[in-house]
Amino acid sequence: MKEQNRRRIDIISSAEFTNNLDSLDLDELRSRRQMCSDLDTELSYYRRLLHGRMDILGFESRRRTGEEKRSLLEALPEILAHGASVGGAFPERAVPVEAPEIPAVGRRAVDKVLGDDFIARLPDLTEEEITEAQARLTEVETGVSDQRRTVHGAIDILQAELTRRYREGLSDPADLLRG
Repeated sequence: MKEQNRRRIDIISSAEFTNNLDSLDLDELRSRRQMCSDLDTELSYYRRLLHGRMDILGFESRRRTGEEKRSLLEALPEILAHGASVGGAFPERAVPVEAPEIPAVGRRAVDKVLGDDFIARLPDLTEEEITEAQARLTEVETGVSDQRRTVHGAIDILQAELTRRYREGLSDPADLLRG
């Protein structure tokens, strides 16, 4: 696979990433699974940032209509805590708490929308601007979620191949403890 100058999501999304896995050595399989895991962590982090902003804008809209009496500052801990436990269920895959190493500035839609300073300008935004910001955040979050589903699909395929090799005795599970 030519991986130079290609985004990880493009590499993982390509059919060749998960085709003919039985011809790859164990280290390459693990390397691909690690690439997926790293990208999943990054995408999950982006989703948490997007959801936080979406929740803040939603709160501001409710505050302006009188549904909410507290200030944003008073409600911020609750707003952010609520987003961390959507539905009260544990995430399907464990996600580290620390921020992954991601570029400070990027060209992707998620970088642009997260770089928008609308939160600093929140008191001055019109309802229309809030609605537009919410729509942009929702659109980008949908794209990030779609990418995560792609990554999870690749992880499942790679994990199934690794499991098959261990089950059929083609790889030694003790190697996991050694390396």
